[in-house]
Amino acid sequence: MQHVFIIDPLERLDPTHDTSVALMEAACTLGHRVWVTTMESLSLVGGEVWAWLTPIVVFPTTLDGGRWQVRSPWYELGGGFFGSLTPMQTVWMRPDPPVTSAYLFATYLLDYLDPKTTRVINSPKGLRAANEKVYAMQFRDLIPQTIVTARREQILDFLQNRERVVMKPLDGKGGEGILLLRRDDPNLNSLMELATHRGTTPVMVQEFLPAIKDGDKRVLLFAGQPLAAINRVPQSGEFRGNMAAGGRAIAATITPRDREICASLAPILQFDGLYFVGIDIIGGYLTEVNVTSPTGIREMDRFDGTRLGEQIMAQISSQDF
Repeated sequence: MQHVFIIDPLERLDPTHDTSVALMEAACTLGHRVWVTTMESLSLVGGEVWAWLTPIVVFPTTLDGGRWQVRSPWYELGGGFFGSLTPMQTVWMRPDPPVTSAYLFATYLLDYLDPKTTRVINSPKGLRAANEKVYAMQFRDLIPQTIVTARREQILDFLQNRERVVMKPLDGKGGEGILLLRRDDPNLNSLMELATHRGTTPVMVQEFLPAIKDGDKRVLLFAGQPLAAINRVPQSGEFRGNMAAGGRAIAATITPRDREICASLAPILQFDGLYFVGIDIIGGYLTEVNVTSPTGIREMDRFDGTRLGEQIMAQISSQDF
């Protein structure tokens, strides 16, 4: 099989952590051909999607004492060329958020790939439809009490009967910009003004879940089915479990409640072409649906002794998704 990965520059990727690296490594291990490119090089020529394609071989990693061991450098590049994406079986759209204008423009170009022959993971239409915060709002029986608004009065009303709430920017990633609001905080009005840009930009406001002290669980799904999970436990004095915010990854199992949540999401995810997804669960509540560049494979493999990337690539090869 042939795969193209649209990713951030390779020098920014951590091969011991990054899921894109794990997926590329798995494809190479299974004898597939892999190319890398960037959003900026995507072009539409004669009705076909083209890009600057650079072949890559990602060398195998090994576990030693619970740590990933990688070669340095961890990859080898071949000569690049400007080519059509039409011959590719999959195109992985995995630049990190935020979803910018450039990101949206890239999805418009990827719409011109025929999904019968070239599957984009995740679907361009699905990526446009699924803001990682707001998308969860359609599953109202699975999420904590939540509003999305730019209005100060609505935020204050939501906070009125709660000691604490969590306020999230709709375009944030890795826990960036998430605030814990308290009724008695003398900075409350200033925090709301800053987050909503003086009432012009909506934010998500969610009831605070005390269960965060036990961790923010990440469950990865492929083709609607849960693969594995990790728990991300906040540092002392911190309320965010995101690994980018210093959360500590620990082993986790997929519980019956997790499976119930996944089963409820699966038909909608499949309909929207969202094949590879990471959902976040705190205290049995769905809090986010991550679709742009969900991560966690390296940590899950490290704890469980699995090779999830190879499992996914084998499923793609069998076209069982």
